[in-house]
Amino acid sequence: MRWNGACFPVLFLAATLFTAGCAAPGGREGVPPKRFAWVTGVKPEKLARYKELHAHPWPGVLATLRRCHFRNFSIFLKKIRGRYYLFAYLEYTGKDLDKDMAAMAADPVTRRWWKETDPCQEPLPEAKAEGKIWADAEEIFHMD
Repeated sequence: MRWNGACFPVLFLAATLFTAGCAAPGGREGVPPKRFAWVTGVKPEKLARYKELHAHPWPGVLATLRRCHFRNFSIFLKKIRGRYYLFAYLEYTGKDLDKDMAAMAADPVTRRWWKETDPCQEPLPEAKAEGKIWADAEEIFHMD
């Protein structure tokens, strides 16, 4: 995924707990998480590789996601009219999303992960026009 031009591929992001520079653990007490969802295509010839990467995500990727206040992260695959699409969902519990995203994007392990995942993805035209891989999805319903 791309967030304000910074790549945020999904499952996705890395380094050790002390090197990525994300905000300190914790969150916005008493404040519900912010929910985000995105859609992108996946190249059929790269589908097996994408699944393989996500079947065994790098431990640093998962640690950085948690440290940067992301939780409940899922990616779903759907074939529609002969094309494959990915749908990603996550929740953010931090206080400064831009700061956490910038720290994640600056991390060398995260960048290596993106070099593996980005070539597998095929952006939707609107995302591609904005230099992103993942297109933002609008939340129209939520039930806890």
